[in-house]
Amino acid sequence: MVGVTGDFTDDFSFDPAARQPGGNRSRGAELHIVVCAACAIRYVAMVSRNRQDQLIGILLRYDGWVTAAELADRLGVTPRSVRTYISQINARSGEGTAISSGPAGYHPNHSLLAEARPERTAGEPNQRLHRLARALLHSTPGVDIRSTAVSMHVSEATIESDVVRLRNLLDGTALRLERAGTRMVLSGEELAKRRLVSQLAHEEMIHGALNAEALRRAAGLEHVDPDAFAAFREELVSRLAAAGYYVNELGSADVLLHVAIAVDRVRQGRVLRSGADADRPASQARLAEMIAELTVHHFGVELGTGDAEHLAMLTLTRIVAPAGEAQAGAEVGPGIAEAVRTAVEHASAEYLVDLAQPDFLQRLSLHVHNLVQRARDHAWVRNPLTHSVKSAYPMVFQVAVAIASDIARALEITIHDDEIAYIAMHVGGRIEASNRTGTVLTATILCPGYYELHELLRSRVDRSLGSSIEVVRVETRTDPDFSSIDTDLILTTIAPPEPDERTVVLPPFVSEADMERISAVAARRRRSKRLTRLRSQLAQYLSEDAFLRPLPASGEEATIRRLAEPLLERGVIEQSYVEQTIDRERLSSTAFTDALAVPHALHMSASRTAISIGVAENSVPWGENRVQVVALVAFSDSDRQAFQTIFEQLVEVFHERDSVQRILRRGTDFPRFLDELVAVIDG
Repeated sequence: MVGVTGDFTDDFSFDPAARQPGGNRSRGAELHIVVCAACAIRYVAMVSRNRQDQLIGILLRYDGWVTAAELADRLGVTPRSVRTYISQINARSGEGTAISSGPAGYHPNHSLLAEARPERTAGEPNQRLHRLARALLHSTPGVDIRSTAVSMHVSEATIESDVVRLRNLLDGTALRLERAGTRMVLSGEELAKRRLVSQLAHEEMIHGALNAEALRRAAGLEHVDPDAFAAFREELVSRLAAAGYYVNELGSADVLLHVAIAVDRVRQGRVLRSGADADRPASQARLAEMIAELTVHHFGVELGTGDAEHLAMLTLTRIVAPAGEAQAGAEVGPGIAEAVRTAVEHASAEYLVDLAQPDFLQRLSLHVHNLVQRARDHAWVRNPLTHSVKSAYPMVFQVAVAIASDIARALEITIHDDEIAYIAMHVGGRIEASNRTGTVLTATILCPGYYELHELLRSRVDRSLGSSIEVVRVETRTDPDFSSIDTDLILTTIAPPEPDERTVVLPPFVSEADMERISAVAARRRRSKRLTRLRSQLAQYLSEDAFLRPLPASGEEATIRRLAEPLLERGVIEQSYVEQTIDRERLSSTAFTDALAVPHALHMSASRTAISIGVAENSVPWGENRVQVVALVAFSDSDRQAFQTIFEQLVEVFHERDSVQRILRRGTDFPRFLDELVAVIDG
């Protein structure tokens, strides 16, 4: 046995000196081993607790049953470890069972799981780092390393390692960590310090629900009255709406966090100076007065001009936009409207979508105007819907990435994933509207003529389902030729000789339940049509030489280069396409589901369309997620029409957990993988 040295929260190193020559140990060495064994036990317990918390975060996103194998893939551990973590979570959840088990796997009880999510302890590395940063933020004379180590019950060496991590955290900010002996002081402007408080809060909330109350606690502002906090928010939103603004509720928590930070810092005597900007818009001045008034009323804190102006600017650039006539007359910064128009026109042509409409361009330009202000202030807004938008609407998100890429290049700013998701929310409505005609199914009604029964049936279908089903033919004969009907659906009161998936047999007088049956068949038919197109295309674009199993966990860039090799050898793509794909990955992770990543370039420059597939035996890290399948897609300019079908439907197939497990379990080589993929698509 060898000794293990190091603080229990740090990496271990082995100490051969702890063992004496000839196999004898000194009493000191034995004591050293005992102490370090205790450290190791505490370390393992901490790792287990962290894994449990990660598992809780994953399960909170599941609504149905999930297997231990799936959870193990997400965590990067064994199914046995998952079962252990679940037992431990249930043991600490108090009354009730947070995670039920059964033949289908595990089922989460969301309310109990949310309660089981613990408050972080000061002994965890990130929490120590945040606690150290907050101590520096609140102490003018600074903090002493020795006393800090004592208060946190860790060694000075551990705090020293935290200091290194803190310097890395401050890199690129306007803050500096100055040190004299064992005493450290955080220097820099007050605004930069407030941004650090916000950053720490957002980092702690990265896997949690984004709401004002949770952010307030994560920022270490528990003493700010939560009741006053809620009342302030309600009145602010109400008065903004009355003043003629659209209010973005998704970003309101972030603004309220900054209000709480301002209240806390002003109470400590740390105020912001006024910018004395003569060109400040009148709207900002009016909003500053409103916020100052509300802050006095709800928190009993009188803000100075600088603080009120700063919070007004945050509000204008994060959660409000002009409404009605004010929107049409609103001005945007120089070059923004042109950059947006160029980016939208480029995306419209690249992805064959209709976006370049004046009202859409105006709304997006106003959004980008605020985005530019946030980017230049290094002050981003989190979007709690980023993950769901990305996984549920991959095509919409892809178009948003293309637009964001062009805007970022033209305006020389950086645009992060949450900001891209906000652009996607603008894009989504326009794309859905332009694509609606492609999702309408045609239908034939078969109803023998007897008074107006057939007209009543048609009227009911038009009234209830007219937005998704178009009746193009009505037959009143008692002996219709079913084989001659080529519409997507057949709605018939006559029993067909051979029912198929497009046929719905109805009574003469239809009920709400009958309408629901028609709607369900239409949804299955619509999906079947999409996946049928996908099946024919996949057979054309996949090949055995571009199939890799097992896929090693070598990182995104190395994986992209490895999967690109067979496509390069066949002349499907050039090296420039590989570099463009890596650049696209840096813009925003292409892990669109919990199982699948689809790396690709923004420009369709391949000589022909092809897909290179990599399958990992266990999940591999990809961005902030873990995936088991990576599909490198190379599209040619001539296959623009196929892009949306392949992109969206491939994501849809790998979004269904049962389908993913079936494909991965049975698709051990290329022929079997393709067979299982096609079988899943066929249903």
